[in-house]
Amino acid sequence: MPQIESILCPIDFSEPSVTAYHYAQSLAWHYKATLFLQHVIDSLTFYYPSYAFPETYNEIYRKLRAGARQQLQQFVKTHSCREVQPQCEVQDGIAADLILGFGDAKAVNLIVMGTHGLRGIDRLAVGSTTEKVLRKARCPVLAVRKPAHAFAPSGGQPELVQLQRILYCTDFSDNSEQAFDHAISLAAEYKAELTALHVLEDLPSSADIESETAKVFERLEKRISPSASKNGRTKAAVRIGRAYQQIVELALESRTDLVVMGVRGRSALDLAVFGSTTYRVVQLGPCPVLVVHI
Repeated sequence: MPQIESILCPIDFSEPSVTAYHYAQSLAWHYKATLFLQHVIDSLTFYYPSYAFPETYNEIYRKLRAGARQQLQQFVKTHSCREVQPQCEVQDGIAADLILGFGDAKAVNLIVMGTHGLRGIDRLAVGSTTEKVLRKARCPVLAVRKPAHAFAPSGGQPELVQLQRILYCTDFSDNSEQAFDHAISLAAEYKAELTALHVLEDLPSSADIESETAKVFERLEKRISPSASKNGRTKAAVRIGRAYQQIVELALESRTDLVVMGVRGRSALDLAVFGSTTYRVVQLGPCPVLVVHI
């Protein structure tokens, strides 16, 4: 089973980063993991390299860091559960680079971040901070968008997010098998229902659909049966069509709380490949998506 001993949650003070923080706290509590909060102040020299004056730059950033630390402390006070106390870090520079660097330096096992924040993924912006972290991170990344059905309360004392239904997507490749370990671990921690899904895509017109579906069901049942003793609510599902569309539809229909998907290494998250299934599920899905690299 994967070990989750430390979690990084980048914060930009937007509503999506608040939602991401709720998930990060819940995971930290369930896995008894150290939780790091990181806020990055954009580097002015990146946007205006010709106007970089060291004395002015240092004074500006001294004030910005002080203000950001105070704002981050207030963020924690407002949105934290009593059970979890995060460690806070404020840095200035290029957000994606610093997030990746901090994750490597602390050897975090998971990055949790919002997908529609100030630099998040949306249907128009592609070159975002979240996207770069998804492509380059050495650890799994939980991309959190506001779920179709709420878990965290809108007011009062924040409570821990409770995952009840997890959807694991597999194409039977090595990368999806590694993602399965994370799905099983999460289902056990949260005592959640786990559905293993395979989508039959691009079937030839001559294919015996009933026979092909039965073969996949058998393969899925064989794969998930060893986990049944740890999680009594484990089942298989087979769908036919475009993979990302079927994943999103099933997640909506079943009110899924979390989708778990695997990708073939960091280089495979280039847009040409990542855009086909995983990227679209992150963009269009009704709930957070855990992206696991191999």
